[in-house]
Amino acid sequence: MSQPTSDGAEQGVWERVFARANLFQALARVEANGGAPGVDGMTVAELRPYLKAHWLDIRAALEAGRYRPQPVRRVEIPKPGGGVRLLGIPTVVDRLIQQALQQVLTPLFEPGFSPHSYGFRPGRKAHDAIVAAQAYIRQGYAWVVDIDLEKFFDRVNHDKLMARVGRVVKDRRVKALIHQYLVSGVMVNGVVMETDEGTPQGGPLSPLLANIMLDDLDKELEKRGHHFARYADDCNLYVKSRRAGERVLASVRRFLEERLSLTVNEQKSAVDRPWRRKFLGFSFFKRNGETLRRVAPQARTRLKAKLSSLTRRTTHEPLEEIIRRVNQYTMGWMGYFRLADTPTVFHEVDEWLRRRLRQLLWKRWKRPKARRRNLEALGVPPKTAREAAGSGKGYWRLAASPPVQQALSNAFWRSQGLRSLHERYCQLRAT
Repeated sequence: MSQPTSDGAEQGVWERVFARANLFQALARVEANGGAPGVDGMTVAELRPYLKAHWLDIRAALEAGRYRPQPVRRVEIPKPGGGVRLLGIPTVVDRLIQQALQQVLTPLFEPGFSPHSYGFRPGRKAHDAIVAAQAYIRQGYAWVVDIDLEKFFDRVNHDKLMARVGRVVKDRRVKALIHQYLVSGVMVNGVVMETDEGTPQGGPLSPLLANIMLDDLDKELEKRGHHFARYADDCNLYVKSRRAGERVLASVRRFLEERLSLTVNEQKSAVDRPWRRKFLGFSFFKRNGETLRRVAPQARTRLKAKLSSLTRRTTHEPLEEIIRRVNQYTMGWMGYFRLADTPTVFHEVDEWLRRRLRQLLWKRWKRPKARRRNLEALGVPPKTAREAAGSGKGYWRLAASPPVQQALSNAFWRSQGLRSLHERYCQLRAT
């Protein structure tokens, strides 16, 4: 691949996909995103040198219609509610080509997408969907039709999807290449399995294809005048009564099954009050008659589970490294959940996390003599330090005792570099 140059506006879709400027932009994005290797084991760091040696052959195969994407490498990611999410990791070369396709196709489809669709779209994010849902509830639409699609990314009908791609994309070469990615197969335990349906999560093209497939649903809901917010395959509709919600759920189920060949997950879909459901990690609650946002209980459970794994008493990592990893996770988490109107939740998580770290250090101090010495060095009176060091109480209980709290105070953890979720929340809300 040589350096990018300007490309004429008169080019067709295929030419724009494989224009040098677009390819270099795609390459930069793939390199920035990083990620694990695909089935060929090639890393992102190896991609640029490989392209210098082999791009002309790859391009010739593409132009001749002979290019065949390699199977994606299947990875199972545990779901918070049980089960697994199947991810398909393409090779880095296929990630490059998919990214180049996505960059050209997105502007073609974007103008036609619904304003109620928020997932994987330029200038839109999950927070926008949450704010929209909150507005519906405040308007009196206080029942939610929570629709969960059964393994959506694994069940997409290829013929129906390609028919919808063909509404906008007329170039047969582009459509053929997209179809090749749909049927490239997956590798499971070294065995390649054919894929006659689905668009595996994990590739750059998959989110756009999901929005293309579900745009018919958006248009149908708009035609019916429904109030809804959709983020990829997560769709919530807001109505004024349970009875109306049950009618809507039944009719939407029929539409999905008959028109899109998609299945509603009956166990996870429901008509309920919004404060008893979660949407993109958030839920809602009422305070003084106002509808406010909160972190969904399931999201709090996942946060604590992750922090528990990072602060296990049995870990041998240096305290500095533990705190670095904790900060990295909590600050990213807070960046997303800053939208919540519940500062006390973050204060409670801070207290719980510091207690986890206190019990970790208490265990590391091991012997009563070392514990007494460390407590005294941190300002605990000798008599109190001796009594605490000789206590037979468990780690978790002692982590909340006054002597240990005095020694390993908030100021101590601040000096060690631990960042407070509550303080970060206040900073983010003030900006």
